[in-house]
Amino acid sequence: MNIVKTFIKDLIIVEPTVFGDERGYFFESYSKTKFLDLGIDIDFVQDNQSFSKKGTLRGLHYQNPPFAQTKLIRVLDGEIIDIAVDLRKKSPTYGKVFTILLSAENKKQLLVPQGFAHGFSVITETASIMYKCDQFYNKASEGGIKYDDPSLNIDWGMDLEKAIVSEKDQILPFIEDCNSLF
Repeated sequence: MNIVKTFIKDLIIVEPTVFGDERGYFFESYSKTKFLDLGIDIDFVQDNQSFSKKGTLRGLHYQNPPFAQTKLIRVLDGEIIDIAVDLRKKSPTYGKVFTILLSAENKKQLLVPQGFAHGFSVITETASIMYKCDQFYNKASEGGIKYDDPSLNIDWGMDLEKAIVSEKDQILPFIEDCNSLF
């Protein structure tokens, strides 16, 4: 297992060691021991899985303290453009956007720490996404940023006018008006 640091502190790409042969492949998607060896000490308590069709855009979501979540995101099937936005007001990268292609083929994972908004868009016919969380979901702590915030200028890899977006995500505020407590 290898980690790649991004230009945003604490936002990490995890690249598993994949063992392949004529039968297929095997890899450990998560090992507490290996994460600890890499200096990552997180106690995950919940796994979530979603399935979406092409053109779906989910996010940008976060939970405020004390229920803020660190997420380890991976794609089981298909491809997504995964997005993380730094909401930590004292961070030199506050408001900066990180984008990565996550796919079943590349097997990369993104470790999104507490203090970030997260979202993704589906660019294949379908995609199945699984993510681990270090806090349980708490509805009263949820927040979000509108996906088309002009100050973020996010490239979701699709025509936003044709995107499939939930009603809830369509009415989220821009970053300057969000209720982030980070």
